[in-house]
Amino acid sequence: MAEEQGCFWCQKWDEEIAAIYPKTAEGRAAPLRRYDLHADSPDVEFERRVSFTPTFILVRDGQETGRIEGHPGPDFFWGLLQILFNDAEIPLDGTG
Repeated sequence: MAEEQGCFWCQKWDEEIAAIYPKTAEGRAAPLRRYDLHADSPDVEFERRVSFTPTFILVRDGQETGRIEGHPGPDFFWGLLQILFNDAEIPLDGTG
């Protein structure tokens, strides 16, 4: 996830999602890695430049498979995340 210091929506993501995420099937299938938007990018091949924070980026084998830009709130985040996993064909039952 791309974030930056002073980002209000990054803080909201932390308050509303961060503690729950690692306990979910999604969090176990794709453990959260964070990086500062203004620091060196991680070893990931992005589909396009990251411009907004927070940006949640789903990565498989070092390549971006999808992203959620901004923080849509918990009511929408989980549904959007499910779409990313489905589109990337990443199983959430531990078989993939």
